[in-house]
Amino acid sequence: MAPVSVFRGAVLVSLSVLLTLVLGFGLPFLLNGAVRLLGLPETSVCECIVVMHLLFVLYVAMPRIPRGFVEVKGKAVFVTGCDSGFGHALAQHLHKLGFTVFAGCLSKDEGGEGAKELEEFHSDRMKVVQLDVCSDEQVDQAAEYVKDNLEDTDTGLWAVVNNAGVSTFGEVEFTSMDTYKQVSEVNLWGTIRVTKALLPLIRRSKGRVVNLASISGRMGTAVQSPYCVSKYGVEAFSDCLRYEMKTWGVKVSIIEPGNFIAATSIMTRDLVTSTANKLWREAPSHVKEDYGKDRFEQLMALMRSYCNSGQKDAAPVLDDITDAIMSKRPYTRYHPMEPHSWIRVQLMTHLPGAISDFLYF
Repeated sequence: MAPVSVFRGAVLVSLSVLLTLVLGFGLPFLLNGAVRLLGLPETSVCECIVVMHLLFVLYVAMPRIPRGFVEVKGKAVFVTGCDSGFGHALAQHLHKLGFTVFAGCLSKDEGGEGAKELEEFHSDRMKVVQLDVCSDEQVDQAAEYVKDNLEDTDTGLWAVVNNAGVSTFGEVEFTSMDTYKQVSEVNLWGTIRVTKALLPLIRRSKGRVVNLASISGRMGTAVQSPYCVSKYGVEAFSDCLRYEMKTWGVKVSIIEPGNFIAATSIMTRDLVTSTANKLWREAPSHVKEDYGKDRFEQLMALMRSYCNSGQKDAAPVLDDITDAIMSKRPYTRYHPMEPHSWIRVQLMTHLPGAISDFLYF
């Protein structure tokens, strides 16, 4: 996000003051009118403010409302992208809770460290599977492996967590069409491919589909169009699937993490440097001439500064995924993100575009 100018900062403060005044005087007036219609004693302005503030505090500060949990025993979960990051941590977490975990790893056959670490559990409930979500053959083989190794084939597979994904950056004119295709092939088509392969088993158990989208699936971000396009697609696919699966009793949830770069190391300074060199090297000459090397270098320096940003603990994401798998009434969307990111999402998705663009870009 670009630094907010003094003028824009003043606008944000003014909007905050205006909102406070509207809520402080207008909302109590409406509440007083409502209680009069109901034949109840009129409530004072102060009491209205106190009650609304109390409700807000309870909403923000209280833990999630208990909605009951399903029995873990005998249930199996398939997780993609378990070589590292969220997927690797989630596989271990679910195993600890008592689930049988089918951990899809891209580098299992190559002796990848993440796959080795999971195999070292030496547990009947931790089954590591070779899986490239871009390969129809490997996805079909993984689905057959799951079917052959379920404890109870009549019960089916309880949940699939589509976590595998890649990230990239670059302004539109610097980004090749191949990059758009490659990112969507993993993030979007990989999600669809795995879901379709395992959906018959999920329907049998009336289980769960949990898809990892992103805050970037709710609002666009400059210099990240390939990633945003793919995550918007995951959001749309998940919504459509949720409507279709309601008849079968299957619950579909979307996880929309904020900035967890530091927790997952999905972007490193070396990766930014190599990507930047590739972007500049492959850019058309007229694009280089129009944008200029100085401007490009400034943008890449900004991207490098993001490498250690965001939340360092992946626990909020793992907790939300776990709730989506275990809760009897899971939410449609989960938002593990910092408060300022949540506020930005609300402003970007609810304010008129002209206003949100003015405030943030």
